[in-house]
Amino acid sequence: MPHTTFRSALRELARCYQAFEVYASSHIHLQGLTISQFDILVTLGNGQNMTPKELVEKTLITKGTLTGVVDRLQIKGLVKRTPSALDGRSQIITLTKKGQTLFDQIFPEHLAYMGKAFEHLETKEISHIEEALSTLRQALENKKTKGENP
Repeated sequence: MPHTTFRSALRELARCYQAFEVYASSHIHLQGLTISQFDILVTLGNGQNMTPKELVEKTLITKGTLTGVVDRLQIKGLVKRTPSALDGRSQIITLTKKGQTLFDQIFPEHLAYMGKAFEHLETKEISHIEEALSTLRQALENKKTKGENP
């Protein structure tokens, strides 16, 4: 692949992600949450219980950031930590009743808000975008699996 095409695609991907984050965060901040807090709230939504390790694997939050984000959600009364029955050294993080109520309210609102960004696209275009992104993700994951070092 010519380097100019590759660099152009990388640049567009980064710009798209930045635009997505700006658009999404404007709605999330109206709810009094950060993007990281919203990410945890949504991941734990619908009664999920997870260890910190599982949350790191299922969110966009790094291990070093997770504790602080969960601390702030706990202060807001949205999550609770309980000792794991399987491993006394680990904790299980769960939404509180207040957290579940907030999730039930804002998640559908946020999906509707995000849907507005896709209104001008036809179903075929959305499918094409999803397919292209999936192909790129798989290519990146395959490179990682093959142990290619930076």
